[in-house]
Amino acid sequence: MTTINHLLVKNRSWATQQQSRDPNFFPQLAQAQKPHILWIGCSDSRVPAETIVRAQPGELFVHRNIANVVEEQDDNLMSVVQYAVEHLEVGAIVICGHYGCGGIQAALSSRNTPSKDSLTRRLNSLRTNLERHLPFDATTRTDETAHLKQAVSTNVHLQLETLGETQLIQRAWRSNPALALFGCIYDMHTGFLNVLEQRNAAGRMT
Repeated sequence: MTTINHLLVKNRSWATQQQSRDPNFFPQLAQAQKPHILWIGCSDSRVPAETIVRAQPGELFVHRNIANVVEEQDDNLMSVVQYAVEHLEVGAIVICGHYGCGGIQAALSSRNTPSKDSLTRRLNSLRTNLERHLPFDATTRTDETAHLKQAVSTNVHLQLETLGETQLIQRAWRSNPALALFGCIYDMHTGFLNVLEQRNAAGRMT
């Protein structure tokens, strides 16, 4: 219990402050959620979605996994997307990668070992998908930082493309062409979030 005590203390402090500022905050929040954005991000503890965009509870519907990967056979992810699109009727989906991503780095530096566990299978799949899209330029390969940055950007583009090609999103676009997909990069060195690419039913916009 000791390891969670500090979380409980912070929770009580936060809840008390919220109640003091707005006594109706929690009763109103408990009635329903109506987020406008689904956020698919990395599980990295340094990239908390709500914090980096100063979102309040109820503004973002969030799914996070290692290296913000989208796989149509991933029922966990796709059930989140389906609920967000069909029930919450979000207007946008953000796939957010970040520089310094440990998942990307681990995938590219690991060898193609047998898929003995969930993490190894995820890293193997990520590496296979990324390597065929990364440049083989000698300078980029020598500069490890530049190479990893390129890999992060490439990964965001690939995941956004994968999401846009899923049956679920294709179906959603037929009924709601305004649904927009955004590929973003978060820079931990500056704290800035930037948009790399946007897609909607009409196609890709950069």
